[in-house]
Amino acid sequence: MRDFLNVAFERIIGVMEEYRLRKTDSSFEARRFRAWELKQQGWKQSLIAKALGVTPGAVSQWLKRAREEGVESLRRRLGTGAPRRLKTEERAKLPQLLAQGAEAYGFQGEVWTRGRVAEVIWREFGVRYDPSHVGRILRACGWSRQKPIRRAKQRDEEAIRAWREERWPPTRSGVEKKP
Repeated sequence: MRDFLNVAFERIIGVMEEYRLRKTDSSFEARRFRAWELKQQGWKQSLIAKALGVTPGAVSQWLKRAREEGVESLRRRLGTGAPRRLKTEERAKLPQLLAQGAEAYGFQGEVWTRGRVAEVIWREFGVRYDPSHVGRILRACGWSRQKPIRRAKQRDEEAIRAWREERWPPTRSGVEKKP
């Protein structure tokens, strides 16, 4: 009997070594199911842990979950995360609201910044978002990032054009050209 257990133990260790090398979600799931199967065959938890290369505490948790919630509870679970604060219908309505333009909401200029979009979401839907998260919402809606060009109000475009054409080319080369 002891020889049979040693052979079985060696075989299981070889199979589990393959699982350890793969380290995919399905291999972790298979390891949990294998622990359940071995327990049903009468193995002790410490031997199961050794054979599968995990801690006895992990085996204990898996077996407890399988006993209390059923064997299917050993399957991989997807993390749900926090529920969305902006409903699906509201999220679908957002591009239509933004298409009206920033000036329709009292902003100067037509550029939508994350801060401005966060303000519109607050006004229209009563939901507050940090501007850094609004970028994710905009990407999900198919909008790209916009950044306003900051310019002085007293900017003289004619003087800038003249400087670029007359003064900048000689200074760019490092040597002032003589006429």
